[in-house]
Amino acid sequence: MSKVGNWQLGREMEFPYEGARPARQIAYVFDTNKCIACQTCSIACKTTWTSGKGQEHVFYNNVESKPYGFFPHGWDVHLLEKLGTGRWSGGTYEGKTVFEAAAPNERVLGYAPDEADYASPNLGEDVIAGTIERGAFFQGIHRAWMFYLARICNHCTYPACLAACPRKAIYKRPEDGIVLIDQSRCRGYRECLKACPYKKVFYNAITRVSEKCIGCYPLIERGEQPQCVQTCIGKIRLQGFLSPPGSERADNPLDYLVRIRKVALPLYPQFGTEPNVYYVPPLHVPRDFLAQAFGPGVEEAAAAYRSAPTDRELLGALLLFGNTPRILHRFRAEAEEAIGYDAEDREVVRVPYTEPFFAREFFDRKNDVYRHNVT
Repeated sequence: MSKVGNWQLGREMEFPYEGARPARQIAYVFDTNKCIACQTCSIACKTTWTSGKGQEHVFYNNVESKPYGFFPHGWDVHLLEKLGTGRWSGGTYEGKTVFEAAAPNERVLGYAPDEADYASPNLGEDVIAGTIERGAFFQGIHRAWMFYLARICNHCTYPACLAACPRKAIYKRPEDGIVLIDQSRCRGYRECLKACPYKKVFYNAITRVSEKCIGCYPLIERGEQPQCVQTCIGKIRLQGFLSPPGSERADNPLDYLVRIRKVALPLYPQFGTEPNVYYVPPLHVPRDFLAQAFGPGVEEAAAAYRSAPTDRELLGALLLFGNTPRILHRFRAEAEEAIGYDAEDREVVRVPYTEPFFAREFFDRKNDVYRHNVT
Protein backbone atom coordinates (compact mmCIF):
# COMPACT_ATOMS: atom_id res chain seq x y z
CA MET A 1 0.00 0.00 0.00
CA SER A 2 1.12 3.53 -0.82
CA LYS A 3 0.36 6.73 1.08
CA VAL A 4 -1.67 9.26 -0.92
CA GLY A 5 -3.14 12.62 0.03
CA ASN A 6 -6.94 12.80 0.17
CA TRP A 7 -8.08 16.41 0.59
CA GLN A 8 -11.67 15.33 1.36
CA LEU A 9 -10.44 13.37 4.40
CA GLY A 10 -7.97 16.03 5.48
CA ARG A 11 -5.17 13.45 5.73
CA GLU A 12 -3.11 10.83 3.92
CA MET A 13 -4.56 7.36 3.44
CA GLU A 14 -3.52 3.97 2.13
CA PHE A 15 -4.08 3.11 -1.54
CA PRO A 16 -2.74 0.18 -3.60
CA TYR A 17 -1.05 2.43 -6.19
CA GLU A 18 1.03 5.58 -6.18
CA GLY A 19 -1.01 8.78 -6.37
CA ALA A 20 -1.16 10.34 -9.85
CA ARG A 21 -3.65 13.18 -10.19
CA PRO A 22 -4.59 14.30 -13.70
CA ALA A 23 -3.80 17.87 -14.74
CA ARG A 24 -7.54 18.52 -14.60
CA GLN A 25 -10.20 16.28 -13.08
CA ILE A 26 -13.68 15.89 -14.53
CA ALA A 27 -16.20 16.87 -11.88
CA TYR A 28 -19.88 17.62 -11.45
CA VAL A 29 -22.05 19.67 -9.10
CA PHE A 30 -25.64 18.53 -8.48
CA ASP A 31 -28.08 20.81 -6.62
CA THR A 32 -30.35 18.43 -4.69
CA ASN A 33 -32.67 21.32 -3.76
CA LYS A 34 -33.79 21.60 -7.38
CA CYS A 35 -34.14 17.94 -8.38
CA ILE A 36 -37.73 16.79 -9.05
CA ALA A 37 -36.89 13.15 -9.92
CA CYS A 38 -38.36 13.46 -13.40
CA GLN A 39 -35.79 10.81 -14.48
CA THR A 40 -35.06 12.64 -17.74
CA CYS A 41 -31.35 12.22 -17.02
CA SER A 42 -31.80 8.48 -16.42
CA ILE A 43 -33.70 7.94 -19.67
CA ALA A 44 -31.33 10.14 -21.70
CA CYS A 45 -28.37 8.16 -20.41
CA LYS A 46 -30.04 4.78 -20.88
CA THR A 47 -31.20 5.40 -24.45
CA THR A 48 -27.72 6.66 -25.33
CA TRP A 49 -25.51 4.04 -23.67
CA THR A 50 -27.35 1.05 -22.15
CA SER A 51 -30.17 -0.06 -24.43
CA GLY A 52 -28.49 -3.32 -25.54
CA LYS A 53 -28.85 -6.95 -24.56
CA GLY A 54 -27.69 -7.73 -21.05
CA GLN A 55 -28.07 -4.07 -20.06
CA GLU A 56 -31.67 -4.17 -18.90
CA HIS A 57 -30.64 -3.64 -15.26
CA VAL A 58 -27.86 -1.15 -16.07
CA PHE A 59 -28.44 2.48 -15.11
CA TYR A 60 -25.27 4.53 -15.34
CA ASN A 61 -27.51 7.36 -14.08
CA ASN A 62 -30.34 6.92 -11.60
CA VAL A 63 -32.29 9.16 -9.25
CA GLU A 64 -33.34 7.66 -5.92
CA SER A 65 -35.46 8.96 -3.04
CA LYS A 66 -33.57 9.16 0.20
CA PRO A 67 -33.63 7.88 2.89
CA TYR A 68 -35.35 4.70 1.65
CA GLY A 69 -34.49 4.63 -2.05
CA PHE A 70 -31.60 2.52 -3.34
CA PHE A 71 -30.22 1.14 -6.60
CA PRO A 72 -29.06 -1.54 -6.16
CA HIS A 73 -31.03 -2.23 -2.99
CA GLY A 74 -29.20 -1.16 0.16
CA TRP A 75 -26.02 -0.17 -1.71
CA ASP A 76 -24.90 2.39 0.88
CA VAL A 77 -26.29 1.05 4.15
CA HIS A 78 -24.67 -2.36 3.59
CA LEU A 79 -21.24 -0.82 3.15
CA LEU A 80 -21.67 1.69 5.99
CA GLU A 81 -22.45 -1.24 8.28
CA LYS A 82 -19.39 -3.18 7.12
CA LEU A 83 -17.15 -0.12 7.44
CA GLY A 84 -18.26 0.55 11.00
CA THR A 85 -18.32 3.78 12.96
CA GLY A 86 -16.02 6.59 11.89
CA ARG A 87 -15.47 10.01 13.42
CA TRP A 88 -14.64 13.42 12.02
CA SER A 89 -12.36 15.66 14.05
CA GLY A 90 -12.88 19.03 12.46
CA GLY A 91 -12.17 18.41 8.81
CA THR A 92 -10.12 15.25 9.39
CA TYR A 93 -11.61 11.77 9.16
CA GLU A 94 -10.29 9.48 11.87
CA GLY A 95 -12.00 6.26 10.76
CA LYS A 96 -10.88 3.70 8.21
CA THR A 97 -11.52 3.98 4.48
CA VAL A 98 -12.58 1.06 2.27
CA PHE A 99 -8.90 0.54 1.45
CA GLU A 100 -7.69 0.64 5.04
CA ALA A 101 -10.51 -1.62 6.29
CA ALA A 102 -9.97 -4.33 3.66
CA ALA A 103 -9.36 -7.93 4.71
CA PRO A 104 -5.70 -9.11 4.67
CA ASN A 105 -6.00 -10.81 1.28
CA GLU A 106 -8.07 -8.10 -0.37
CA ARG A 107 -7.41 -4.57 -1.59
CA VAL A 108 -10.85 -3.06 -0.96
CA LEU A 109 -13.63 -3.62 1.55
CA GLY A 110 -16.81 -4.26 -0.40
CA TYR A 111 -19.66 -6.60 -1.14
CA ALA A 112 -21.39 -8.07 -4.19
CA PRO A 113 -25.12 -7.29 -4.42
CA ASP A 114 -27.55 -10.10 -5.15
CA GLU A 115 -29.14 -10.25 -8.58
CA ALA A 116 -32.50 -9.34 -7.05
CA ASP A 117 -31.03 -6.09 -5.68
CA TYR A 118 -31.01 -4.72 -9.24
CA ALA A 119 -34.65 -5.61 -9.95
CA SER A 120 -36.22 -2.33 -8.77
CA PRO A 121 -34.40 0.81 -9.95
CA ASN A 122 -37.12 3.03 -8.46
CA LEU A 123 -37.50 1.19 -5.17
CA GLY A 124 -38.61 3.56 -2.41
CA GLU A 125 -39.50 6.37 -4.80
CA ASP A 126 -41.33 9.21 -3.04
CA VAL A 127 -41.29 7.34 0.29
CA ILE A 128 -40.75 9.76 3.17
CA ALA A 129 -39.00 9.34 6.51
CA GLY A 130 -41.33 9.47 9.47
CA THR A 131 -45.04 10.12 9.77
CA ILE A 132 -47.02 13.32 9.92
CA GLU A 133 -49.12 13.71 13.05
CA ARG A 134 -52.73 14.62 12.59
CA GLY A 135 -53.00 18.28 11.69
CA ALA A 136 -49.23 18.85 11.54
CA PHE A 137 -49.33 19.68 7.84
CA PHE A 138 -51.25 22.85 8.77
CA GLN A 139 -48.43 23.98 11.07
CA GLY A 140 -45.61 24.53 8.59
CA ILE A 141 -42.42 22.49 8.85
CA HIS A 142 -42.86 18.93 10.13
CA ARG A 143 -40.56 15.98 10.81
CA ALA A 144 -41.44 13.96 7.69
CA TRP A 145 -38.88 14.49 4.93
CA MET A 146 -37.26 13.04 1.82
CA PHE A 147 -35.08 14.25 -1.03
CA TYR A 148 -33.99 13.09 -4.45
CA LEU A 149 -30.40 11.97 -4.95
CA ALA A 150 -29.17 11.82 -8.55
CA ARG A 151 -26.25 9.41 -8.93
CA ILE A 152 -23.67 8.64 -11.60
CA CYS A 153 -20.14 7.25 -11.57
CA ASN A 154 -18.00 9.57 -9.46
CA HIS A 155 -14.86 9.13 -11.62
CA CYS A 156 -13.02 8.97 -8.32
CA THR A 157 -9.51 10.25 -7.84
CA TYR A 158 -8.73 6.93 -6.12
CA PRO A 159 -11.16 4.50 -7.78
CA ALA A 160 -11.93 1.38 -5.77
CA CYS A 161 -12.87 -0.43 -8.99
CA LEU A 162 -9.40 0.27 -10.40
CA ALA A 163 -7.71 -0.80 -7.18
CA ALA A 164 -9.55 -4.13 -7.08
CA CYS A 165 -9.22 -5.20 -10.72
CA PRO A 166 -6.78 -8.17 -10.96
CA ARG A 167 -6.44 -7.68 -14.73
CA LYS A 168 -5.61 -3.95 -14.61
CA ALA A 169 -8.42 -3.48 -17.09
CA ILE A 170 -9.61 -0.26 -15.44
CA TYR A 171 -7.69 2.95 -15.95
CA LYS A 172 -8.00 6.68 -15.33
CA ARG A 173 -7.40 8.99 -18.28
CA PRO A 174 -4.54 11.38 -17.50
CA GLU A 175 -6.01 14.20 -19.58
CA ASP A 176 -9.32 14.50 -17.73
CA GLY A 177 -9.56 11.86 -14.98
CA ILE A 178 -12.41 9.88 -16.59
CA VAL A 179 -12.37 6.26 -15.34
CA LEU A 180 -12.83 3.66 -18.10
CA ILE A 181 -12.76 -0.13 -18.55
CA ASP A 182 -10.62 -1.75 -21.24
CA GLN A 183 -13.11 -4.47 -22.13
CA SER A 184 -10.54 -6.35 -24.19
CA ARG A 185 -8.65 -7.04 -20.94
CA CYS A 186 -11.72 -7.62 -18.73
CA ARG A 187 -12.54 -11.25 -17.93
CA GLY A 188 -15.68 -10.62 -15.92
CA TYR A 189 -14.28 -11.47 -12.49
CA ARG A 190 -16.56 -8.77 -11.03
CA GLU A 191 -14.05 -7.66 -8.42
CA CYS A 192 -14.72 -4.08 -9.60
CA LEU A 193 -18.44 -4.49 -8.98
CA LYS A 194 -17.76 -5.79 -5.50
CA ALA A 195 -15.27 -3.01 -4.71
CA CYS A 196 -17.11 0.07 -5.99
CA PRO A 197 -18.70 1.61 -2.87
CA TYR A 198 -21.28 3.43 -5.00
CA LYS A 199 -22.16 0.31 -7.04
CA LYS A 200 -21.77 2.11 -10.34
CA VAL A 201 -19.98 -0.75 -12.11
CA PHE A 202 -22.26 -3.31 -13.75
CA TYR A 203 -21.79 -6.83 -15.12
CA ASN A 204 -23.25 -7.72 -18.51
CA ALA A 205 -24.18 -11.42 -18.48
CA ILE A 206 -24.40 -11.50 -22.29
CA THR A 207 -20.99 -10.01 -23.10
CA ARG A 208 -19.52 -11.32 -19.81
CA VAL A 209 -17.56 -8.15 -19.11
CA SER A 210 -18.02 -5.21 -16.77
CA GLU A 211 -19.44 -1.89 -17.92
CA LYS A 212 -19.68 1.59 -16.41
CA CYS A 213 -20.36 5.24 -17.13
CA ILE A 214 -17.83 6.62 -19.60
CA GLY A 215 -18.43 10.26 -18.67
CA CYS A 216 -19.80 10.84 -22.19
CA TYR A 217 -16.17 11.34 -23.23
CA PRO A 218 -17.06 11.79 -26.95
CA LEU A 219 -18.94 14.93 -25.87
CA ILE A 220 -16.22 15.98 -23.40
CA GLU A 221 -13.63 15.84 -26.20
CA ARG A 222 -15.81 18.24 -28.21
CA GLY A 223 -16.04 20.65 -25.29
CA GLU A 224 -19.65 19.72 -24.48
CA GLN A 225 -21.21 18.62 -21.19
CA PRO A 226 -22.52 15.03 -20.84
CA GLN A 227 -26.00 13.87 -21.81
CA CYS A 228 -27.32 13.77 -18.24
CA VAL A 229 -26.22 17.38 -17.70
CA GLN A 230 -27.58 18.76 -20.97
CA THR A 231 -30.98 17.09 -20.70
CA CYS A 232 -31.69 17.96 -17.04
CA ILE A 233 -35.04 19.74 -16.96
CA GLY A 234 -34.51 21.17 -13.49
CA LYS A 235 -31.09 22.59 -14.39
CA ILE A 236 -29.58 21.00 -11.29
CA ARG A 237 -26.28 19.96 -12.93
CA LEU A 238 -23.02 21.57 -13.94
CA GLN A 239 -20.01 19.68 -15.30
CA GLY A 240 -16.51 21.06 -15.54
CA PHE A 241 -13.00 20.38 -14.30
CA LEU A 242 -11.42 20.67 -10.87
CA SER A 243 -7.87 21.95 -10.55
CA PRO A 244 -5.38 19.94 -8.44
CA PRO A 245 -5.59 20.78 -4.72
CA GLY A 246 -3.71 23.98 -3.95
CA SER A 247 -4.06 25.42 -7.48
CA GLU A 248 -7.73 26.41 -7.38
CA ARG A 249 -8.90 29.32 -9.51
CA ALA A 250 -11.71 31.56 -8.29
CA ASP A 251 -12.95 32.05 -11.87
CA ASN A 252 -13.27 28.29 -12.47
CA PRO A 253 -16.92 27.54 -11.59
CA LEU A 254 -16.14 24.03 -10.26
CA ASP A 255 -13.19 25.21 -8.15
CA TYR A 256 -15.29 28.09 -6.88
CA LEU A 257 -18.32 26.03 -5.85
CA VAL A 258 -16.45 23.02 -4.44
CA ARG A 259 -13.19 24.25 -2.94
CA ILE A 260 -13.53 28.01 -2.45
CA ARG A 261 -17.15 28.54 -1.36
CA LYS A 262 -17.57 24.88 -0.33
CA VAL A 263 -21.26 24.95 -1.17
CA ALA A 264 -21.08 21.49 -2.80
CA LEU A 265 -19.87 18.38 -0.97
CA PRO A 266 -18.84 14.83 -1.95
CA LEU A 267 -21.09 11.83 -1.30
CA TYR A 268 -19.73 9.58 1.45
CA PRO A 269 -16.20 11.04 1.52
CA GLN A 270 -15.40 8.59 4.36
CA PHE A 271 -15.20 5.78 1.80
CA GLY A 272 -11.87 7.31 0.77
CA THR A 273 -12.17 7.22 -3.02
CA GLU A 274 -12.25 11.04 -3.29
CA PRO A 275 -15.38 11.06 -5.49
CA ASN A 276 -15.77 13.86 -8.02
CA VAL A 277 -19.54 14.33 -8.05
CA TYR A 278 -20.43 17.05 -5.54
CA TYR A 279 -23.84 17.85 -4.09
CA VAL A 280 -25.42 20.99 -2.74
CA PRO A 281 -27.07 19.40 0.33
CA PRO A 282 -30.88 19.68 0.71
CA LEU A 283 -31.77 22.42 3.16
CA HIS A 284 -34.81 20.72 4.71
CA VAL A 285 -33.20 17.42 5.77
CA PRO A 286 -31.96 16.67 9.33
CA ARG A 287 -28.30 17.63 9.67
CA ASP A 288 -27.29 14.31 11.27
CA PHE A 289 -28.38 12.43 8.15
CA LEU A 290 -26.63 14.92 5.87
CA ALA A 291 -23.42 14.76 7.92
CA GLN A 292 -23.30 11.00 7.45
CA ALA A 293 -23.88 11.33 3.71
CA PHE A 294 -21.82 14.42 2.87
CA GLY A 295 -19.33 14.85 5.70
CA PRO A 296 -18.83 17.58 8.30
CA GLY A 297 -19.28 20.65 6.07
CA VAL A 298 -23.07 20.56 5.68
CA GLU A 299 -23.82 23.50 7.99
CA GLU A 300 -21.35 25.74 6.17
CA ALA A 301 -22.61 24.57 2.76
CA ALA A 302 -26.22 25.29 3.73
CA ALA A 303 -25.31 28.74 5.05
CA ALA A 304 -23.41 29.58 1.86
CA TYR A 305 -26.29 28.38 -0.32
CA ARG A 306 -28.80 30.47 1.64
CA SER A 307 -26.59 33.54 1.12
CA ALA A 308 -26.79 33.30 -2.68
CA PRO A 309 -29.57 35.90 -3.14
CA THR A 310 -27.29 38.57 -1.66
CA ASP A 311 -24.01 37.21 -3.04
CA ARG A 312 -23.66 38.23 -6.69
CA GLU A 313 -20.70 35.98 -7.47
CA LEU A 314 -22.16 32.82 -5.90
CA LEU A 315 -25.55 33.48 -7.46
CA GLY A 316 -23.84 33.95 -10.81
CA ALA A 317 -22.10 30.58 -10.56
CA LEU A 318 -25.38 28.86 -9.62
CA LEU A 319 -27.26 30.52 -12.49
CA LEU A 320 -24.93 28.94 -15.03
CA PHE A 321 -26.38 25.47 -14.34
CA GLY A 322 -28.18 24.09 -17.39
CA ASN A 323 -27.89 27.19 -19.56
CA THR A 324 -25.33 26.04 -22.11
CA PRO A 325 -24.25 22.70 -23.60
CA ARG A 326 -20.62 23.87 -23.55
CA ILE A 327 -18.19 23.08 -20.74
CA LEU A 328 -17.43 26.24 -18.79
CA HIS A 329 -13.79 26.81 -17.89
CA ARG A 330 -14.21 30.37 -16.61
CA PHE A 331 -17.05 32.56 -15.38
CA ARG A 332 -17.52 36.17 -14.43
CA ALA A 333 -20.25 37.87 -12.41
CA GLU A 334 -21.23 41.31 -13.64
CA ALA A 335 -23.78 43.74 -12.23
CA GLU A 336 -26.76 42.26 -14.11
CA GLU A 337 -25.50 39.02 -15.69
CA ALA A 338 -23.37 35.93 -15.15
CA ILE A 339 -21.09 35.15 -18.09
CA GLY A 340 -19.48 31.80 -18.94
CA TYR A 341 -16.48 31.06 -21.16
CA ASP A 342 -15.30 27.85 -22.87
CA ALA A 343 -11.80 26.34 -23.12
CA GLU A 344 -10.81 28.87 -25.83
CA ASP A 345 -12.02 31.68 -23.54
CA ARG A 346 -14.91 32.46 -25.87
CA GLU A 347 -18.11 33.73 -24.32
CA VAL A 348 -20.73 30.96 -24.65
CA VAL A 349 -23.48 31.97 -22.24
CA ARG A 350 -24.86 35.09 -20.58
CA VAL A 351 -27.54 34.65 -17.89
CA PRO A 352 -29.43 37.61 -16.38
CA TYR A 353 -29.91 37.73 -12.62
CA THR A 354 -33.51 38.82 -13.19
CA GLU A 355 -35.53 37.35 -16.03
CA PRO A 356 -36.96 40.11 -18.26
CA PHE A 357 -40.75 40.55 -18.34
CA PHE A 358 -42.47 41.55 -21.56
CA ALA A 359 -46.05 42.83 -21.45
CA ARG A 360 -47.76 42.77 -24.85
CA GLU A 361 -50.53 45.18 -25.72
CA PHE A 362 -54.05 43.78 -25.72
CA PHE A 363 -54.53 45.04 -29.27
CA ASP A 364 -51.88 44.11 -31.86
CA ARG A 365 -51.89 47.00 -34.32
CA LYS A 366 -49.51 45.32 -36.75
CA ASN A 367 -51.71 42.27 -37.25
CA ASP A 368 -54.99 44.03 -36.44
CA VAL A 369 -55.98 41.42 -33.83
CA TYR A 370 -56.80 41.33 -30.13
CA ARG A 371 -54.80 39.09 -27.81
CA HIS A 372 -56.87 37.16 -25.30
CA ASN A 373 -56.87 33.82 -23.54
CA VAL A 374 -60.14 32.40 -24.75
CA THR A 375 -61.04 30.90 -28.12
